[in-house]
Amino acid sequence: MTETSASAPSKVPSPVLVASWERLGLLPADRVPLWAAYWIAGGHDGEALIHLAGLHGDDSREVHDALPGALMDCGVEMPDSDVAAAGVVFAHIARLHVDGLAGPLWVMQEVDRVVYVSKSRDSAGVEDLPLGKVWHLDWQLLAHGRRFLSRRSLKELTAAIRKASEEQLRSSSAV
Repeated sequence: MTETSASAPSKVPSPVLVASWERLGLLPADRVPLWAAYWIAGGHDGEALIHLAGLHGDDSREVHDALPGALMDCGVEMPDSDVAAAGVVFAHIARLHVDGLAGPLWVMQEVDRVVYVSKSRDSAGVEDLPLGKVWHLDWQLLAHGRRFLSRRSLKELTAAIRKASEEQLRSSSAV
């Protein structure tokens, strides 16, 4: 399986996914204007969206300021909680994993990023999402040292990540 990064998806992310990354503070702002241009090409329209697509992306404040209006032009509102945003992001991560585009260790890294953000904001509930429950596995890996995993341990880890990803997709709307 190929490792990939949420900040460099192989496809243009949906406005819903971008809104969720923004809510969690994980948005790569420099990429957003290009994605906005793709959203326009895909049929979305609106003054704020056109403005966002015209930005260079080098001024992250400008992108963050323009994003809410552009998302509204796409019919998307910002998630009302970190748990809602994490559910969307986790569904995206799970889809990449189940489709063979992301390996289990990358999934754990991304889950760790989301859970870390939620913990820093005292947001309860993210760890209760199906993919959020694998967060504790990362600490077990650190305790044993990632380099010293046996084949059996890696196989068990892979199975746990796969199961959690499938559960996440069943409990989430597709992104």
